[in-house]
Amino acid sequence: MRQPRAILVTQGLSKEFQGFRAVSAVDLSVAEGTVHALVGPNGAGKTTLFNLLTGFLKPTAGRITFDGHDITGQPPERIAGLGVARSFQVTSLFEQMTAREHVELALQSGTGLGRRFWRTDTLMRRFSGRALELLGDVGLAHLADRPAGHLPYGQKRALELALALALDPALLLLDEPTAGMGLEDIDRTVALVDQIREGRTVVMVEHNMSVVGSLADTVTVLQRGEVLVEGPYDRVKTDPRVVEAYLGADVA
Repeated sequence: MRQPRAILVTQGLSKEFQGFRAVSAVDLSVAEGTVHALVGPNGAGKTTLFNLLTGFLKPTAGRITFDGHDITGQPPERIAGLGVARSFQVTSLFEQMTAREHVELALQSGTGLGRRFWRTDTLMRRFSGRALELLGDVGLAHLADRPAGHLPYGQKRALELALALALDPALLLLDEPTAGMGLEDIDRTVALVDQIREGRTVVMVEHNMSVVGSLADTVTVLQRGEVLVEGPYDRVKTDPRVVEAYLGADVA
């Protein structure tokens, strides 16, 4: 069977902050069409690595390639324009805007309208149908006209996924997609990510190892900014180095 190509590659990627090396010579290869999880204890460098991949930080050394493009040190908007979308660990929605309005704005951001300050209702209505489709994909169609501030936490996270999907990304990066959720919302989010992975590549930072085990094709474990172990979840979870560094009793 033909192996999937690597859509995202890092070579010797490093980031230092005033002499402290948060990410150290990380070589990462993410296969197209897979879910790739980044895990590790607090301070392992996961968030820093994520910020390097999405352009929110510039590396001290190393190279990042996405879909054949060298994106090393490129700004987030340039990387997004190549087909990369990101959700954040902390929700950042406009409380008074409805779910539909949020998605309409995300859809128009990829058009010439994205640079206009004033947008008429007529112009924005062209995105309404697709906005409802995307809200349906994340289970929020029935809440399309509800202000984001009135949505419970789990539904806010679902709305953020709809915003990321509105960019039609080839690569979707999810930062702690189940953080702060109860069991019901976690199960719903796992099912949602499993659904939206079709036809795209997903990289996620995630602490919940049952979520990682349910979704990830490949797991990269980081420790002190370096790659400790990488491979399928079933193999990684029993690696003695991982058990000692991170998983501990969680794998029992």
